[in-house]
Amino acid sequence: MADADPCSFSSFQKFVTRHVSLTWNVDFCRRVITGSVALTIEAQEKQQNSLILDTRDLKIQNVLFNGQEAQFSLGTKHSFKGTPLEICLPDEMQRGQQAIVEVFYETSPAASALQWLTAEQTLGKLHPYLFSQCQATHCRSLVPCQDTPAMKFTYYARVSVPKEMVALMSASHDGNEPDPLDANRKIFNFRQTVPIPSYLIAVVVGALESRNIGPRSRVWSEKEVVDKAAYEFAETETMLKIAEDLVGPYVWGQYDLLVLPPSFPYGGMENPCLTYVTPTLLAGDRSLSSVVAHEISHSWTGNLVTNKTWEHFWLNEGHTVYLERLIAGRMFSEQFRQFKAIGGWKELLHSVQTFGATNVLTNLVPSLREVDPDVAFSSVPYEKGFALLYYLEQQLGGRDAFLGFLKAYIQRFAFNSVATDEWKTFLYSYFKDKVDILNAVDWNAWMHTPGMPPVQTKYDTTLADACISLCQRWSKAKTSDLESFSAADIKDMSSHQLIELLALLLIEDPLPLTHVQRMQEVYNFNAVQNSEIRFRWLRLCIRAKWEEAVPLALKMATEQGRMKFTRPLFSDVYKFEKFHDEAVSTYRKHRTFMHPVTAMLVGRDLKVDAEQSTAS
Repeated sequence: MADADPCSFSSFQKFVTRHVSLTWNVDFCRRVITGSVALTIEAQEKQQNSLILDTRDLKIQNVLFNGQEAQFSLGTKHSFKGTPLEICLPDEMQRGQQAIVEVFYETSPAASALQWLTAEQTLGKLHPYLFSQCQATHCRSLVPCQDTPAMKFTYYARVSVPKEMVALMSASHDGNEPDPLDANRKIFNFRQTVPIPSYLIAVVVGALESRNIGPRSRVWSEKEVVDKAAYEFAETETMLKIAEDLVGPYVWGQYDLLVLPPSFPYGGMENPCLTYVTPTLLAGDRSLSSVVAHEISHSWTGNLVTNKTWEHFWLNEGHTVYLERLIAGRMFSEQFRQFKAIGGWKELLHSVQTFGATNVLTNLVPSLREVDPDVAFSSVPYEKGFALLYYLEQQLGGRDAFLGFLKAYIQRFAFNSVATDEWKTFLYSYFKDKVDILNAVDWNAWMHTPGMPPVQTKYDTTLADACISLCQRWSKAKTSDLESFSAADIKDMSSHQLIELLALLLIEDPLPLTHVQRMQEVYNFNAVQNSEIRFRWLRLCIRAKWEEAVPLALKMATEQGRMKFTRPLFSDVYKFEKFHDEAVSTYRKHRTFMHPVTAMLVGRDLKVDAEQSTAS
């Protein structure tokens, strides 16, 4: 059982947060949010007189306890956990007793949860833009709170913004009205009636428009891409219906999508009622919509049933990848589900190689004591988690049998947070007639041992065979064989298969320069706009030491900020000795435009992170 969260100062044994009420004023000139949070807390033990909340770089002005002044103090600042806020409660609280603690505060212009974009950084060029990203431990820089996924609460918010802009949150819309204190501003109201952890609080403010894409879905973005986005994500309702058929009702009401500016560091973020997605998904052919299937799946695994601490992150992500691929299997074919699993295994292999096969951060359940969750982030919880669940599916009677477990698991732990031991206990109780099979699983090797999983499950390779065959042709080709390649090689391949082909080639020894030049001649990959293909193609070129690819790689690394693309591209150019300095200088030039987490991690990769503290 996870009885403490190493990533949080707050103690969820002593108090729980039941409800949060936010009153915010978004100030683009000063790049701060000012306002207050009212936390409805409930004592879990008797004779409680002190409450500790998580904060990071917040300016605390005053604190009220049930309307009366309360003394408070800020503790010692930790390098990544922030600063504990200790509130002395004027009246001792007994177990089961509730109170409202109101904190008046202001965020820092450098708040790690927020990215402020100038008008020039937006597509429309007329208005600035703000978006938050609280996962994993950044909500504390936006709201003083119990910033742990063990804690779930409902929330209400009133957000004042310039009247020509739109505010959105991870909640249902509850109307808007002119700001009575400023005729140039408007107040947007939001209500989230399903309890959520702090990392799912989200706010965005910008010149946003929307299009209807289904009976319970709209897509939001700047007007310049909103129609393109509406086309790209038109299959959203189909995915929602399949997910409901697989694991039960969707409880969140609205399912909207928001296409963020290019600096957003992730593929997607499963904020309830408002999934964030990167504009790198706008391929024009709906081929990258699996990210939407992933975020939809989080509505059950992650948002409804949540990992209790970030050490159990695989419970969120492994189950979500598993469910995402079940959706893909229903939409396309079982062979396609297996094909996506093959690609996932390679992503896992890359993460293990990057961290090192003995690095404990490649454990399925790592220790995060004194470890920043952002630094630990990788595909391991996603793909090692999926590999375990798929292995169990094969051992326990196949897909339908294991889907029964997944549905029961969600029903059992809905609206709660869960640790791995609780998951495992429930697995044993559900499959009580198959305990011998479960006892034969090497749980220690799967969960607490670094490196690749102890078992590599065999997948159906039907859709991968053409990719494997062509990869081997290129890998084994001599210079005299290059004329045998032509555009016909890939004429019948889908976008997914081209991604797989390039992923396979990246596992092989680097191709000679002559080979990638010939590949460009016959396949013209430089002209492909699909971000997943382009990313792998440019990595292949850099590995082959093709100097002409360097400006293209650095352009892709800086035109968008999705860490999956930006970090490897910068690292590859950095390792290309001739362009080592250019990678560093390009990073220095662009880091102030990057999301703070991206800037920090790329800086670490390029060994210039020490300069971050002096970066303006």
